[in-house]
Amino acid sequence: MCILAAYIVDLFFGDPAWIPHPVRGIGWLINKLEEPFRNIVKNERLAGAFFACTIISLIWFVTFAVTHAAYLFNNYLGAVVSIVIIYTSLSIKDLGVESLAVFNALREEDLNKARASLSKIVGRDTANLDEREIVRATVETVAENIVDGIISPLFYAFLGGAPLAMAYKAVNTLDSMVGYKNKRYIDFGRLAAKIDDAANYIPARMGVIFLVLASWISGYNPLGAWNIAIRDGGKNPSPNSGLPEAAIAGALGVRLGGVNYYNATALRKQYIGDDMNPLDKSHITDAVKIAYVTSGLFIITAVVLLWLICKGKFL
Repeated sequence: MCILAAYIVDLFFGDPAWIPHPVRGIGWLINKLEEPFRNIVKNERLAGAFFACTIISLIWFVTFAVTHAAYLFNNYLGAVVSIVIIYTSLSIKDLGVESLAVFNALREEDLNKARASLSKIVGRDTANLDEREIVRATVETVAENIVDGIISPLFYAFLGGAPLAMAYKAVNTLDSMVGYKNKRYIDFGRLAAKIDDAANYIPARMGVIFLVLASWISGYNPLGAWNIAIRDGGKNPSPNSGLPEAAIAGALGVRLGGVNYYNATALRKQYIGDDMNPLDKSHITDAVKIAYVTSGLFIITAVVLLWLICKGKFL
């Protein structure tokens, strides 16, 4: 099965910097087309809506055309192309590698190195963070990316193959580039942000179930994960990000949230979880462990369900 193969490839190879990555291509396309759409349609909200729909549709169509052409030429080639495309939509290994780079720097007591490593995976200012805040930022980004980088792309790959998985990455990339509530993007990026919220709505809630199971299997607190997800999952400004963060916080017995700085501007987020265990660098490895187990549970469940559905069709 292409999706399972893509998952395994990602676990082994991650995202080597020397390989051209489709998401970087999507980012390039977004940068190139933003100004033309702004110039053609003067109403910013309408321009942004056309812009988001065009990018997502174009990425789906191009991916569909490429995979369909490959399958027409040869089924094996089509499978390989699908595997490669789905693989590039995942960030399972990279999530662990980048997060553990922060952990290793903290273990070496090199805060500057830890801040530099953290700056590669978060959007907040990192220059003045102490160890506790570095740990908090890392655990939060691991939790959030369990949905964005693992469950959601796998979910859409199972629903619609490589084209839908890549369309989801277009949605996700649009949100990360234009989905801001600042003067430039509050109107232009409005629909892009809403589409991202809608796209992650089901995967984020499915993710809570798998995070609870993963917490139990990994030896953490599954009841805490469930209770805190229910209690605090809605405290994040995002309707989806707070759920995996709350589940991780509950599983580890830590408190996330607080004040973050973006371009020297403070943004206060509500606290998530209970401060039962002071945040420590070991919580980074704990969060990564839960993330890996969650991804494994999700892919196994999805593959079994798909096998049962296909088997039922031929009975």
